[in-house]
Amino acid sequence: MPGTPARKQNRSRTARAVGAVAGATLLLAACGSTKDTGAAGADGGGSGRVGVILPLLTSPFWQSYNDYVPKMAESEGVDALKTVNSNSDPSQQITDINNQLNQGVKGLVVAPLDSAAIEAGLDQAERKGVPVVAVDVAPEQGKVAMVVRADNVAYGEKACDYLGKNVTSGKVVQIMGDLASVNGRDRSEAFRACVKKNFPKLEVLEIPAKWESDTAASKLDTLLNANPDIKGIYLQAGGVYLAPTLQTLKSKGMLKKAGRDGHIAIVSNDGIPQEYDAIRKGEIDATVSQPADLYAKYGMYYIRAAMEGKSFEPGPTDHDSTIVKLPSGILEDQLPAPLVTKDNVDDPKLWGNTVG
Repeated sequence: MPGTPARKQNRSRTARAVGAVAGATLLLAACGSTKDTGAAGADGGGSGRVGVILPLLTSPFWQSYNDYVPKMAESEGVDALKTVNSNSDPSQQITDINNQLNQGVKGLVVAPLDSAAIEAGLDQAERKGVPVVAVDVAPEQGKVAMVVRADNVAYGEKACDYLGKNVTSGKVVQIMGDLASVNGRDRSEAFRACVKKNFPKLEVLEIPAKWESDTAASKLDTLLNANPDIKGIYLQAGGVYLAPTLQTLKSKGMLKKAGRDGHIAIVSNDGIPQEYDAIRKGEIDATVSQPADLYAKYGMYYIRAAMEGKSFEPGPTDHDSTIVKLPSGILEDQLPAPLVTKDNVDDPKLWGNTVG
């Protein structure tokens, strides 16, 4: 956290006090406890242009996040530049960070591709006195004002719990993300550990797919040839794995609707509209709604706060989340990510039901 706090403020009292100031809803409405360092941003006023760096744009999830960014920047009073796409290349992401810093940005909102490699970019920003908020992925090292993320361990546990209660025994597959990302590791390890502890009659087969749709399709095809008795699949990223998984199952005559003999239970992660449509059709059974809208909203909230010299402490927030301190010492706002099934798929509060 930047600087040394002058004093600790009660969150609700702060929000009321700031409420009398124009535009105050941005600054201090989020969390249970905040600190005021007494220091403004690099330009002396806590304002300035903010660079926003995306990991990729080949996933509907990140396309949705990209669409939310300018809307949330405007609503939170942040002057965000046009987003930059690192195109799934961690080295390019470091270059993108450096380019944004050379343009004189006063803040950065970055969705890291690699939890370790991003440290080089974070160090560049720190040397220039530019605060960074990380979205979706927590860095292993380096300085960030906040990580805006959902609990990815819970993603794996929710998928495990759903499949375990609907598949009594047999083989289930988890199509994993990139294990260079803490997200891929958290989801994979949580799913594996949960099955071992709670559903010992399930056998877990694994496909490392690095968030790549082509890799997922080819490896799933090979696995199904050797294991035609698969009963469940966990997709760690519906944005990149849903379409190739359904197409592969369809090509093999294995795509059966829920409730019919031979149906393979499928749980996904992301909460994109395509997953909701697949739930309604009975092609998949559930997904965990990763909050693309809230990632954009609170990415903007926290970078504005950091540029204003604010920092935060662990504890509950007023937006149904909890700020936790990671083992690295970094703070993370763990946003809610509900399980979506046929019972609640039409809930208008789900962000996936608000986009085209």
